[in-house]
Amino acid sequence: MKMIKGFLFVLIGFAVLITLVSLLMPSNVMTANTIMINAPKEKIAGLLSDLNEWKSWHPLFNDSTSRIELSSPASGVNASAKWNTNGKENKLIITESTPSGVRFSLKRTGENEIMNMLSLNGIKDSSGIQVEWVATSKLKWYPWEKFAGIFFDKVTGPGYKASLEALKEYAEK
Repeated sequence: MKMIKGFLFVLIGFAVLITLVSLLMPSNVMTANTIMINAPKEKIAGLLSDLNEWKSWHPLFNDSTSRIELSSPASGVNASAKWNTNGKENKLIITESTPSGVRFSLKRTGENEIMNMLSLNGIKDSSGIQVEWVATSKLKWYPWEKFAGIFFDKVTGPGYKASLEALKEYAEK
């Protein structure tokens, strides 16, 4: 009986320690990817602010198995796209659209909202435009969510990178 009590005491102590350590971890996780595109800034801004154009460069939007519903109008502020993945509804809403970039939110049923920003920056002594994609997710206080946040960039980063490379290829045509 003493051995069981000792084991439970150690187990509870370990759980409390993990929870306390997780409270010291940041609540926001950010992933950033950048690419240089040799195309006019106005053209790139148009490709980003019009969800109809996303079908030409974003891997999810040009996937034939994704049944994506676009709002009308499908460009500018409040334009949105809806689709289902693994039985969960996803919704992308453009919250800001300017000549220097686009901000949008991505909401998935039962998951945290991800705020995204695609910014366009001219580079001195270069005809190219630097496109930076920053995705920020607010984590709940749960220890497992905080520790999973450590791997957020490893899990989502390749998808953002593939999207930026496809955008570059399409914009430079």
